[in-house]
Amino acid sequence: MGRAPGRSQAGPRPLGGPSDVLVGRGANVNTLHVVSRDNPLLVRLRKLARDPAAHRRQGEVWIEGDHLCSACVARGQPIVQAVITESAWQQPLLRALAQAAPRIVIVKDSLFAQFSGLESPASIGFVLPWRAQNELRPDAASVVLDRLQDSGNVGSVLRSAAAFGFAQVIALKGTAALWSPKVLRAGMGAHFGLHLVDAVDESALDRLAVPLIATSSHAADALHRAELPWPCAWVLGHEGQGASPQVMRRCLRTVRIAQPGGEESLNAAAAAAVCLYESARRRDPA
Repeated sequence: MGRAPGRSQAGPRPLGGPSDVLVGRGANVNTLHVVSRDNPLLVRLRKLARDPAAHRRQGEVWIEGDHLCSACVARGQPIVQAVITESAWQQPLLRALAQAAPRIVIVKDSLFAQFSGLESPASIGFVLPWRAQNELRPDAASVVLDRLQDSGNVGSVLRSAAAFGFAQVIALKGTAALWSPKVLRAGMGAHFGLHLVDAVDESALDRLAVPLIATSSHAADALHRAELPWPCAWVLGHEGQGASPQVMRRCLRTVRIAQPGGEESLNAAAAAAVCLYESARRRDPA
């Protein structure tokens, strides 16, 4: 299957409750109108939307909003089912987006808001299959996250990785879960173009065949002058502590990002964007 979540081992789960209504059954799509907040699907979605670890227990992830759902469809990711509000169902573009899923659940707008993980609830979402991915691609240009804990930073790093040609992101234990709701939102669809390895031990890096590079404010070599091998794996560490000594010992070299303005350090996501861009620029200087 593709680069994003693997197929869950579980089969389709029941959608309807005693008060729910089957709206229609097309050639490839089943449509159900759910009216009960106690519907088993909606109970699952509340957990997926609010618990960062729920996807590991349930073998599913929940994405919200037309941007994320469109990115999912564009990348050809498998979809378990779509959930859409009654008002959105009346909009041709959103209805067509929902019909990319084999099963569709229509709910009242107020009911969608009860399980949404957003302050301003979206009007459409997808349930995707998920399974743990522990197989590294040894030769892939990669980003290694060592206990990076802010979900917004992690999602932003994923966006930079996808933009600058780093096909694999490896999150060591202690890093914010790559498939958690907040990281998914911050990633803005980048998940679906990357090979993601989540929550692995530092020893998993033994399988990488590309050199590791880290940043340090104390490094002698400045990023813009340092030799940067390709492919490589950039290491990004904890927001306050940096990468662990064990991970740093694995690095071929460390570089510093020149900051003529005098700041001591950059935000982790900003540092990642600078480093990944520089690697990409070296590959294609035009």
